[in-house]
Amino acid sequence: VELVESGGGLVQAGGSLSLSCAASGSTFTIDAMGWYREAPGKQRELVAEMTFGSGSTNYADSVKGRFTISRDNAKNTLNLQMNSLKPEDTAVYYCNAEVMRLTSIEFWGQGTQVTVSS
Repeated sequence: VELVESGGGLVQAGGSLSLSCAASGSTFTIDAMGWYREAPGKQRELVAEMTFGSGSTNYADSVKGRFTISRDNAKNTLNLQMNSLKPEDTAVYYCNAEVMRLTSIEFWGQGTQVTVSS
């Protein structure tokens, strides 16, 4: 599975950005996908995730009500709509895909920078 993110950039506080993650390869094996972010000097953290079988979603408390994760099955993409952005949302955002078999196998994209100016 290969993942390629796009859509990052610079935006003012209060603005919006949309991220997209294009998946290719053995996408039929993917059981869940999500977005993580890593700010300078901080650990990578979960932003939002979606489990494909149930369609359930999970968000970090810090982004609930502002970010929305969605999936386009036809295009094999995972999207993250980010509204009401704050300077603390500044980070490199990574797309993640998980294949759950006897063990969990994870795939990562290269990351896309999101910078929110105050």
